[in-house]
Amino acid sequence: MAAGDAMGMPTSMMSPEKIQQMFGSYVTDFLPAPAGHVIHDKMVAGQVTDDTQQTLLIADSIIEKGVIDPEDIARRLIEWGEEVDAFGSMAVGPSSLRALYAIRSGKSVYESGSVGDTNGAVMRIGAVGIYGRGELERTVDAVEKACLPTHNTNIAISGASAVAMAIGCGINGESDVDTIIMKALEAAELGMSRGNIWYGASIIERTKLALQIVSKDADREDIMKELYDIIGAGVQVSETVPTCLAITKLTNGDVVEGIQTAVNLGGDCDTIAAITGSICGAISGVDRIPEAWIEILEKVNPYDFDEYTEKLFRAIYK
Repeated sequence: MAAGDAMGMPTSMMSPEKIQQMFGSYVTDFLPAPAGHVIHDKMVAGQVTDDTQQTLLIADSIIEKGVIDPEDIARRLIEWGEEVDAFGSMAVGPSSLRALYAIRSGKSVYESGSVGDTNGAVMRIGAVGIYGRGELERTVDAVEKACLPTHNTNIAISGASAVAMAIGCGINGESDVDTIIMKALEAAELGMSRGNIWYGASIIERTKLALQIVSKDADREDIMKELYDIIGAGVQVSETVPTCLAITKLTNGDVVEGIQTAVNLGGDCDTIAAITGSICGAISGVDRIPEAWIEILEKVNPYDFDEYTEKLFRAIYK
């Protein structure tokens, strides 16, 4: 997750053509943000964004509480937002920002996320996926609670459930990508019955279309252009989740290839690479992640990822 987030940081919010123009080649390693980047200006190579920060604050909540606690998650999100001055920047997505303002103004966490339909809930769902253990009901129940403060809509819960289920299945030893995607779509279907009923394209049907695109016997570059043009790589859940699952299929769950493919796709690259990295990392295992990547991430960022992993697993599997 952190590797995908950091590698996608400099290419985020760019078209594929702009990425090629800006970087001159296929991005395969950590790079600093280009000067004047619309969101990540002055960030250094290997630095993570709000995707990782919010994922870890949910992990902190699970570690401390042992359960998914919507009120605790909301409190941590607000404290984080104030600490990094997220309320005065573009670092927080529209759904989260609107909901957090509402909570700060006294609105209940059970009401604040009633129209959240962008990908913020999906990007920070990694620890919840581990908590779900690859079990359908447990996963969707946990996702629904985690989404409550900012993204309490059926479309957001559906997408986050799909990703959480894929991560949980991978962590628990499932390695067949087709099986993982099938289970992810089962979770997406159950997730559509949760939360506030909201409008939006079907994540399940768009994922099926995305899988058709990446299954074509065509050049990888052409496949990725079609995925970008037709499915999309924006902040809507119905774009993000189908695209991440399709890249997972295209790369057969390989974490390095999955991240690098997402980084060069265009669009919301840090989030798409973070989510794809979470899914593929769960499938491939930590040993597939280059040691050099881990060294840079731990040098640049104030997090001990091994310690987080150990504490999270102790809290979940105690």
